[in-house]
Amino acid sequence: MTSTLQPTTTTEAVRRPDRWLALAVLVLAVLLVAVDATVLGLATPYISEDLAPSGTQLLWIGDVYSFVIAGLLVSMGSLGDRIGRKRILLAGATAFGLISVLNAYATTPETMIAARALLGVAGATLMPATLALIRNLFHDPRERSLAIGIWGATASAGTAVGPIVGGLLLEHFWWGSVFLINVPVMAVLVLVGIRTLPESRTPDPGPWDLPSVILSLVGMIGVVYAVKEAATHGLSWASLGTGLLGVTALLGFVRRQLTLPAPLLDMRLFRNRGFSGAVLADLLTVLGLSGLVFFLSQYLQLVQGRAPFEAGLAELPAAIGAVAAGLAAGRVARRFSVRAAVCGGLTAIGLGLAALTTIGASTGYPVLGAILLAVGVGAGLSFTVTADVILGSVPKDQAGAASAVSETAYELGAALGIAVLGSIVTGVYRDFPAPAGTPQGAHESLGGAMEAAGHMPAAAAGEMLTSAREAFVDGLSVASGVGAAVLLATAAAAWVMLRNQRLDSGS
Repeated sequence: MTSTLQPTTTTEAVRRPDRWLALAVLVLAVLLVAVDATVLGLATPYISEDLAPSGTQLLWIGDVYSFVIAGLLVSMGSLGDRIGRKRILLAGATAFGLISVLNAYATTPETMIAARALLGVAGATLMPATLALIRNLFHDPRERSLAIGIWGATASAGTAVGPIVGGLLLEHFWWGSVFLINVPVMAVLVLVGIRTLPESRTPDPGPWDLPSVILSLVGMIGVVYAVKEAATHGLSWASLGTGLLGVTALLGFVRRQLTLPAPLLDMRLFRNRGFSGAVLADLLTVLGLSGLVFFLSQYLQLVQGRAPFEAGLAELPAAIGAVAAGLAAGRVARRFSVRAAVCGGLTAIGLGLAALTTIGASTGYPVLGAILLAVGVGAGLSFTVTADVILGSVPKDQAGAASAVSETAYELGAALGIAVLGSIVTGVYRDFPAPAGTPQGAHESLGGAMEAAGHMPAAAAGEMLTSAREAFVDGLSVASGVGAAVLLATAAAAWVMLRNQRLDSGS
């Protein structure tokens, strides 16, 4: 295995007494990204009411970040390998904080979509750099597993911190305040990171190939957009043409990587069955989960009538389960096996999603809490072990690219999941029976129905809202069933692909 660092720097990285403090800075970036993702879901009803987006625009607000970040992660991971992972992390963190201000003060749906897209550009620099720096900070496999567990647990903790902090802010301030919390966190990250993070890069990496960057971006956005359009409006010449353009660009990207002497992404990584299996498991897991993540806050607030802070607390069991499972994941995988840990986690998520198909508007919290706890435990176990497999199966000089592949799978799964499962929820919801005189906007989203109710006679508004909420729950149930099928099928595939895969136990 080739080291990314010079011998003296490698010795320093192994013996660095402040490597755990450096890890704290890295997980702060992860915490920020996780909080940003969860507060968006919590703020969606308020954004919908204030900016009055159409149903399609609302989905774009939710998934354009994932579109852009999925298209740029490989390129930014490779750029970090070349110019320095610390440098790109701190630059991206600064940009992330500044662009968060644009999100906070967006005044139209179009502005909000553009701000989310720019945030995706900045976000693409963060996640690959954090995992790659962990790979270079922790050379002992057991220490690295613990560090990855803390990294994953922090991301899960962000899913709890985001709704709780966001809920408090939404109850006292306007929705834009949930994005402004990024600014002080980023300031701390940059100031402390300058002093504690070591720099690492690939020696003699070759040029950063701009045509590959363009092909990757066009390919990812083209494919995801085509899936989204087909899922929302059915097959059309426009969606087929965009999808064909995306696939052609991705094929061109792969072909170019195979011929470049210093590619952005070494395609030989996928010859490793463990690497490929872990990446596929991440992509399909996030795809199946994304409908739950995106629509759960709306269900808790708009269907069950919970206040934002209460809705944030209601999601806490998922984060608690994920944190606990993430910290124990390395030991579980070594005690049993990688595939037992990953497949067990995926099965737990699948069964949790299957249980969600039975919920109604008045489902009690003990049932919801138990489901969320099971989903959290499963996610913490599977995501942590697959991250360890991905990092442990590549040389350190390819850590950034490998991390970017992992995060691309995550973001691509999120974009596809929101597109497909979100379209299922929207499609089921749109056809709800409504009294005469109901505005068309009420059929676009449940938030639109809540707004429309304020301009209707009380009796008609009550009838319309009851019908709309039932339709939303029906859509969420169908999407959860699809997600459950995806997760259980992924568990079966991972059982085959991760056979004989083991985590390195070190000396």
